[in-house]
Amino acid sequence: MTPSDTKPIIALTMGDPAGVGPELCVRALNDTTLSNEVTLVVIGDTEVLKAAAVKTDQSFSAPTMDVPDWSGASFQQPSVVNVGSITMGDFKPGTINARTGKAGYDYVNTAIDAALAGAVSAISTTPLNKEAMRMGGINFPGHTEIFASRTEASRSCMMQYSEEITCTFVTVHVGYHEVPNLLTKERIVEVMDLTHEGLERIRGSKPKMVVCGLNPHAGENGLFGNREEENIIQPAIDEGRAKGYDIEGPLPPDTAFLPWKRKATDAFICMYHDQGHIPVKALAFDCAVNTTLGLPIIRTSVDHGTALDIAWTGKADSGSLYCAIRLAAKMSQQ
Repeated sequence: MTPSDTKPIIALTMGDPAGVGPELCVRALNDTTLSNEVTLVVIGDTEVLKAAAVKTDQSFSAPTMDVPDWSGASFQQPSVVNVGSITMGDFKPGTINARTGKAGYDYVNTAIDAALAGAVSAISTTPLNKEAMRMGGINFPGHTEIFASRTEASRSCMMQYSEEITCTFVTVHVGYHEVPNLLTKERIVEVMDLTHEGLERIRGSKPKMVVCGLNPHAGENGLFGNREEENIIQPAIDEGRAKGYDIEGPLPPDTAFLPWKRKATDAFICMYHDQGHIPVKALAFDCAVNTTLGLPIIRTSVDHGTALDIAWTGKADSGSLYCAIRLAAKMSQQ
């Protein structure tokens, strides 16, 4: 089956059943404005979706099916693919559980199968819980690593995208003490390449990129750190400029995100997780989209976690999810 040229087919994974994913999926299935733009295929467990709908005072009427032969699958309306990984008797909403961690991983793998078979145009994901995954024997630290492994991508990176601010990451789910040893000129150039390609695809123009330093004051000429800026980051920037990229840095991270600088910058290349996630979530929490660059398939995601404290209460904001779905649709049509 070839995804429609006029209405993209988006596989939406249910995420960790104990989190906000199920209620967000039901809300998306019921949204008539969204259904005019894309055909949603929620990949999860029907029993959980129905229970979440009741708990959050939503209707549920989407047709459901077991996992199909993706090579012959056809979707004409919002639908649910029932993976059959978990039942309501296996977990309690809002509580970390090994069974929910394994189920969330199953949904992602099923969606990847669909995308690799060409049955869907793109994948959007709702949140997984890293602790629950680890309890369930899943040793990936997050979606980004799962997608890179399953698709055998030779290169990939995380991008947090919004119109207000966009950041990409040289390292992501590692401890701070590990970051300096993971920084190489080659890895930074790889992230530059992916950032440039990704934003050209999304925005249709060559991006202006800023590279952040690792250390306070971008090292202050070797005063702080082990001269990572001089020995690793600056040579990477030089190579990027030789490729014709419009790129600046390394800039001190504490001033890189000032309002006037954000207006003149399409993407900030960050050395570690919180360097970019803090400004993105402070400025664009409800509309930022997490996407994995460098994959042979398209994957976007909400920019928030499982929110176990408000799960199954109807309080979860769907803004980031809708932005993720629409970005996936846009990328699939380019």
